[in-house]
Amino acid sequence: MKNFKCAIFDLDGTLLDSSYVWNQVDADFFANHNLVMPASYPKIISPLGAEGAALYTIKEFNLKETPQQVMAQWHHMAQEKFANEVLVKPYAKEYLEKLKKNGVCLAIATASSEDIFMPTLERNEVAYLFDSITVIKEVKRGKGFPDIYLKAAEKCGFPVLECVVFEDIYEGIRGAKAGGFRTVAIYDKSSADDEEIIRSLSDEYIYSFSELL
Repeated sequence: MKNFKCAIFDLDGTLLDSSYVWNQVDADFFANHNLVMPASYPKIISPLGAEGAALYTIKEFNLKETPQQVMAQWHHMAQEKFANEVLVKPYAKEYLEKLKKNGVCLAIATASSEDIFMPTLERNEVAYLFDSITVIKEVKRGKGFPDIYLKAAEKCGFPVLECVVFEDIYEGIRGAKAGGFRTVAIYDKSSADDEEIIRSLSDEYIYSFSELL
C-alpha cells in the first residue's frame, strides 16, 4: 500500500493486542448477571461503541441498569488492564514511526474511549505520534458505516483517496470501503472466523506489521 498521505487506525485488535481484555470483560459481565453469553455477542457489539453496546445489551437481555451503569461496570473491569498490561502489536510502533518519518498524517478511529486507551498509548510510547483522535461518539453511526473514517480524514485535512484505513473487523473494513477508502486488514484472533470475508473485501491483508516495514 503506497502513495497515501493519511493513515487511519483502529485500536483494539488492530494496533493494540487487547481483544483478550474485552473478551474477559464480556465473560465476567455475563457471569455477574447470571446470564449465558451468546457466541455472537462480541462480534455484534464490537463496532457499536460503549453506549451503543450498552443499549443493545440492556434491550437484548432485559437488564434493569442504565447505559451509564453498564458502561461504568465495563470501564472498571477494563481500565486496570489497559493501563498496566495491554501492549501494541509487534512492529506496530516501528511502522507508525516509519509513516511519521515519511510525513504521513496518523489518525485514530476507535469505538473505545480515551480514558481507556490513552494510558496504553502513552505507556507504549506511541501517543505522541498521532495527529488526531476520533471516537465513535463523535458520529451518528457505528463502524459498519463510513462516518468515523470520514471524520478522521476530515480532521487530518485529506480527501478519502489519499487515506488508508487499518482495521481488524469485517464491519470496520465494510464501513471504510463504503466511504471509498483503501483498506488494510490486520489479522486478530478475535476476528479469525471472518478472515475469508475480510480478506476478500480489503485491499491488503496482513498477519503482522512487519510485512509493511
